[in-house]
Amino acid sequence: MLWNLLFVFWNLLFVFWILTIMSIFTKKSDLNMLRTIIIDDEAHIRQTLEKMVSRFCPNIKLVATAEGVESGVKTIRKYHPDLVLLDIKMNDGTGFDLLKKLEPIDFKVIFITAYDQYAIKAIKFSAIDYLLKPVDPDELYDAVCKTENLVQIDFNTQLDTLTENLQSEDKANKKIILKTFDNIHLIKVYDINYCESEGSYTAIYLLNDKKIIVSNTLKDYDELLKDTGFFRVHKSYLINMRHIDRFEKTEGGYVVLENECKVPVASRKREQLLEMFERLAG
Repeated sequence: MLWNLLFVFWNLLFVFWILTIMSIFTKKSDLNMLRTIIIDDEAHIRQTLEKMVSRFCPNIKLVATAEGVESGVKTIRKYHPDLVLLDIKMNDGTGFDLLKKLEPIDFKVIFITAYDQYAIKAIKFSAIDYLLKPVDPDELYDAVCKTENLVQIDFNTQLDTLTENLQSEDKANKKIILKTFDNIHLIKVYDINYCESEGSYTAIYLLNDKKIIVSNTLKDYDELLKDTGFFRVHKSYLINMRHIDRFEKTEGGYVVLENECKVPVASRKREQLLEMFERLAG
């Protein structure tokens, strides 16, 4: 009889021990997850994102959703999230309006938007992640992973850059975030002299002769900077037109920048470049 009681006791003790260990690991797992809020004024978008997060983002713990700026502010203050999936345009304002009401920001943001060229370009300059509607699950997963590894102070620098660029009407005074392996550089667009392709990387040369190598293609920067006074003179070079000193016709043609750096001009770009010179002169 005594042995039976001891056997039952030890079994119960073993089960209790197993449950305790599982509870500890569950709590640790929850602590490592990103507490996340979804804010979007379209119910079907919120529902779709909830399903995607549940299925494709094991590192996310969804704590709440909201449908607009005012409800979003209340929800964020209540739940103190690590990450917010934030719609840009909502019925009672914008995602930017929401963020202004919560400064200083102590969480990270992935913007969600229908195609809005102006907003997207500003977001790209700040290197903040965004998702286009309809949201692609792979892009959601990639954005969450990148954001998870981002230090909060670095994200706030990117967010400040975004805010400044949205308020600035002077394209030359806009700022751009350049991410390298171990640094985040905040650079005025005006201070970029030219960009050179280095395979799948781009070397960005500044007016102070500093060189920054980033893991984006020259095509990416051509698309980003072409509306701010930059011109792709060659498949390997993108120049800031503000810093051109002269055009030399020798050896096929070179643009000479103010620091006497020579940049080759492709033959198919030569006529277009000379037309731009004439417009600037006129």
